[in-house]
Amino acid sequence: MSTVLITGGTGLVGSRLTKLLVQKGYEVIVLTRNPDARPAKPSVTYKHWDVEKGVIDKDAVAAADFLIHLAGEGVADKRWSKQRKEAIVSSRVKSGELLLKAVQQHNTRLQTVVSASGIGWYGPDAKEKRKQPVPFVESDSASADFLGETCRLWEESVQPFKALGKRLVILRTGLALSNQGGFLLEIKKPLQMANIATIMGGGEQVVSWIHIDDLCRMYLFALENAQVEGVYNAVAPAPLTNKAITLLIANHRKPKPFIPIHVPAFVLKIVIGEMSVEVLKSATVSAAHIKETGFHFLYPSADAAIEQLQAEAASA
Repeated sequence: MSTVLITGGTGLVGSRLTKLLVQKGYEVIVLTRNPDARPAKPSVTYKHWDVEKGVIDKDAVAAADFLIHLAGEGVADKRWSKQRKEAIVSSRVKSGELLLKAVQQHNTRLQTVVSASGIGWYGPDAKEKRKQPVPFVESDSASADFLGETCRLWEESVQPFKALGKRLVILRTGLALSNQGGFLLEIKKPLQMANIATIMGGGEQVVSWIHIDDLCRMYLFALENAQVEGVYNAVAPAPLTNKAITLLIANHRKPKPFIPIHVPAFVLKIVIGEMSVEVLKSATVSAAHIKETGFHFLYPSADAAIEQLQAEAASA
């Protein structure tokens, strides 16, 4: 039975992915700062690491056949102060460097590393009048903005795994749709409280999204298929505008009457500061490369994804 070592395994994606890995018969070791606070689960063990202190459980590293690296401070969790931006970058870079050093010193069996990255790599769509934006592809250069630079440094921190002879896969992840957190819950809150559908700015900015189950299945697919190597966009094939996806979420709930309200850009800037640039940014990202590998999306359309998530929430 193969063992998967996972960082960020207690987060939104990691917790869902851990369940999927166990269902598929893997033993999972989750690296966390507080392993004693986690209840024991079949086929899942929690081991200590502390990126800031450079501490990691050597036995956990030695046992890994596969490594899935999701760790990093949440990009949208807090307002972007100077200190917060430094934490967003350093948590990703230092964790990658710590894992690399630990594998070099303690592991002789590791086959594959699958690391998260983000579509923040690409920056905004080019502004071309009367034309659909050309979707970003994996060969496009990193943007010079904060998230572009963050993703570049993030990916650079794990590239040395290739020099160790490990197969490396990097998944540049779009907006994950989940009932447990993120964009979907943020849209649902005002709907549940006041039947208001909040559209960000003009709402025409393109959102490249992915259903959380497809995202987790993509990690598993990358882990299990030797022909999958290099960088892939982890996005669904059919991106939508912010307005379209917000109204789709609103229309799938009951009772259906709601009031669409646009939140002006200046209000967003006051409330969330520099992060408002990302909320208002249009990023059309291609899923063609991952589809070429044979990966099959369960939820290729936002309509199918939201319908499933609403049904899941209703049955919970």
